[in-house]
Amino acid sequence: MFMKPIPLGHETLDPAGLTADRKDCRRFGPCGAGKRALYLNSFYLDCRYYIPYEEVERVFKRVAMSAGGFSHRGVFASIPYLVVEYGGGKQKQCNFKYEDQVDQLLEYLSKLRPSIPRVSREGEARLAKRERERAARVLPELTEQADRSVRLLQKAEAYLEERPDLTGELSRSAREKRAYLRSKPSYRYVALAVTAAGLLALIYGIYALTQGAGTALYFLLFGLAALFMFSGANVLPTSRNNRKAVMGRAEAAQGAMEAYLKEFPKFPLPPRYAHPAVLRRMRRALEEGRAESPEGALEVVKRDLKALNSSVEVDQEEYDEVMAIKPMFLNEDYQ
Repeated sequence: MFMKPIPLGHETLDPAGLTADRKDCRRFGPCGAGKRALYLNSFYLDCRYYIPYEEVERVFKRVAMSAGGFSHRGVFASIPYLVVEYGGGKQKQCNFKYEDQVDQLLEYLSKLRPSIPRVSREGEARLAKRERERAARVLPELTEQADRSVRLLQKAEAYLEERPDLTGELSRSAREKRAYLRSKPSYRYVALAVTAAGLLALIYGIYALTQGAGTALYFLLFGLAALFMFSGANVLPTSRNNRKAVMGRAEAAQGAMEAYLKEFPKFPLPPRYAHPAVLRRMRRALEEGRAESPEGALEVVKRDLKALNSSVEVDQEEYDEVMAIKPMFLNEDYQ
């Protein structure tokens, strides 16, 4: 290993075991999950620390808002963290660039170490309260039509869950398309121009520094600031971040889902909305007596999603569901 990971807890792995586990760990952004330990990033370096699973008490996602910390308000927050509790209440918070990577890491841990809780203690209390509230809203007996609809949705959900790669790509490509459509084209080219100017300033600053010019430091600072600001901002027009590529990815995701659904006769959702979270919300609408058929349940889901905005309070599970599916409906104007 180039740099040996540093243990955060009291437990350590033997050098040979650490080297092998770190080498074979599954990477998710700046962190990784091995067979024996969880690898966490520092501010500058990926997988800089490790905690053996025996010391990991809890792992969960935190979404920070502009005011700091997940406030349960707003469905468009975009600063994700992985929080690991260990050693009797200590916490290590790891910043991620992409929220999907946090979700994928937690999903991987659910299979690798299912005994480790993957929500915060406060989250567990909120989930328990919400489940009690949902149970209270469920009708004691459904009509024959609603019962048939519920069974159909359960089968459809199980069918989709066999291909998480398709549903995940459908969701990710929809979010990417939504973000692209919401951003003004001029922003991308302004960002490109500023980045190019920053690169030129950096090169000139290095040259001026070798010549002893007094302005060298200013050019260096401007160049570095411009490069750091836009290098990870996803606004620069690149081979993967342009209209043709973004729209092509979304169309390909829908096409792959459509091909998969051909094996399921009379699937209760159009391919563009085919996601387990949509089916779960439809099923809840049926169980609560808000609809009788899959078509009616889908309309209820659409109304619920339309009502969600930055002023509506949601818990973490609700936030994850909405972030996964609302861009699909927004891109299609809820049609």
